Amino acid sequence: MSKAELKVKGGKLVKCRLDVEEGYIKNIKYTGDFFLHPEEYIEKLENSLTGAAASTEIIKNIIEEFFKKPEITLIGASPEDFVKVTLSCLEAYK
Repeated sequence: MSKAELKVKGGKLVKCRLDVEEGYIKNIKYTGDFFLHPEEYIEKLENSLTGAAASTEIIKNIIEEFFKKPEITLIGASPEDFVKVTLSCLEAYK
């Protein structure tokens, strides 16, 4: 399991843990000081990344598209922060 954390603007923290198996994300978990509303959407983000190829472009596209949903409110972090911490976690896995 790989872990990464990112201190974002304003001092908030976004943490990522993930496992990769045969080039695909086996599981992923985000925690930290951010707020995502509706709350269950953090699990939806994790589910959308589970099974995805552990590729920079694919991961970036999934996260950016996910946060374009109008019903999502993200406070204390940005979609780019999620991209950065996830890619950092993938890098640490290698």
